[in-house]
Amino acid sequence: MQLNVHERFDSRLPADDDHPYRTGAWRPQCVEYDARGLDVTGQLPEDLNGVYLRNTENPLLPSIGLYHPFDGDGMLHAVTFENGAARYSNRFVRTEGFLAEQAVGESLWAGVAEAPSASLREDGWGARPRMKDASSTDVTVYRGEALTSFWMCGDLYRHDPSTLEPLGCADVGGEFPRWGVSAHPKVDPRTGELLFFSYGLEHPHLRYGELSAAGELQHTVDVPLSGPRLPHDMAFTEHYAVLNDLPMFWDDSLMEHGLYVPRFHPELPSRFAIVPRHGVEGTVRWFEAEPTYVLHFVNAYEEGDEIVLDGFFQHRPAIVPDRRRSFEENLFRYLDVTEFQARPHRWRFDLRTGACREEARSEEFREFGMINDTVAGQRARWSYHAIPAEGWFGFTGVARFDLESGSEQRFDLPAGVFASETVMAPRDGAVAEDDGYLVTITMDVVNDESYCVVLDASDPAAGPIASVRLPERVCSGTHAAWSASL
Repeated sequence: MQLNVHERFDSRLPADDDHPYRTGAWRPQCVEYDARGLDVTGQLPEDLNGVYLRNTENPLLPSIGLYHPFDGDGMLHAVTFENGAARYSNRFVRTEGFLAEQAVGESLWAGVAEAPSASLREDGWGARPRMKDASSTDVTVYRGEALTSFWMCGDLYRHDPSTLEPLGCADVGGEFPRWGVSAHPKVDPRTGELLFFSYGLEHPHLRYGELSAAGELQHTVDVPLSGPRLPHDMAFTEHYAVLNDLPMFWDDSLMEHGLYVPRFHPELPSRFAIVPRHGVEGTVRWFEAEPTYVLHFVNAYEEGDEIVLDGFFQHRPAIVPDRRRSFEENLFRYLDVTEFQARPHRWRFDLRTGACREEARSEEFREFGMINDTVAGQRARWSYHAIPAEGWFGFTGVARFDLESGSEQRFDLPAGVFASETVMAPRDGAVAEDDGYLVTITMDVVNDESYCVVLDASDPAAGPIASVRLPERVCSGTHAAWSASL
């Protein structure tokens, strides 16, 4: 292995740290590397060419009070595959907040589980006052650049997708949305457009926008809501964007006292907004469905007069606090997929009648579904779902899910080894939707190492085709992306 240390940071976290999301698979990293000549078990396919990108939450400083894993600073990881070889780089996302805190050596903004008044600075970013934009949630490849984003809205930080060289913030010709942009912007593979949404405390509380393939802001529209909400994801079809107004949002009575605590409102329906795309003027249409909360959608497409939406329905979004547990332990139950019981689900919105039909697709707890992005917005057959660990936020494998039949095939990791979000990477010259590979990074807490693992997308249960050893065990996190562009 040819290993170069790009930069080394000092961690001010306690040496005996026992926080569940700063230890184990979530142990933060302090060193940025560039590595070539990586050790490979098996044989890397020569028709696998592109880059696997992973965004992780990676704190270096103690929190002001209560640390939540989504508070950690963004760190990007890139495993670039080219002609049967692989190289690796990792970099902190050098957000304005990260640089400010590094300059003074302490946290300046309160985390998501703390009151904004605890922040040492009065400025901030996003949907809630006095919060740091960590840009640690998502990563999307748009116009040949890797864009990192934050789940409560912020800037889009640009990077070279292979070297991770920082390229500054997206400014959209000076027209960047004042509310910022939420995590999970989507790129339409047919048009090259970037579709995004923003949400905030101010009316209209939700907005939708589009950037052209040339990077220009070409369309925005208000999607008025009755109050602040917490949308996390969106979907799109050829002609529409699908947004949501779900009955899990900040408790109004607590907000009056400066506290931002989500509460599930089972008496309210789930509402889905169908928004015309491409700057087409038209009425936003709303559809009502069973009350739930949805973290992630898989895909959407048009079928006759219907829009079909696949995602993960939470069957128990209102988790009852357990008095035998601490406040912190109860808080982290909201990160456990097996606690909120997310299962594959399908909604059908009839544009002719205004009716919504929905159905459960599986009894298995699943989340973080990824498809072959070349068919995003069109009918897809295969989705690759994360198999959740029980008791905390982590993944123990990946399931190949048939969106037509509801059946699945799974690949399970050994005990003590955990997966990242798994992307589908089409092979060069692919002719079928599942003609390619699944790529993920593993965290082995038993042997203290990480590998980038490559599986056959059409048969993941057969096990790894190749495993690339990384210089250091990677910290767990949230989202990943694949780009065939080098």
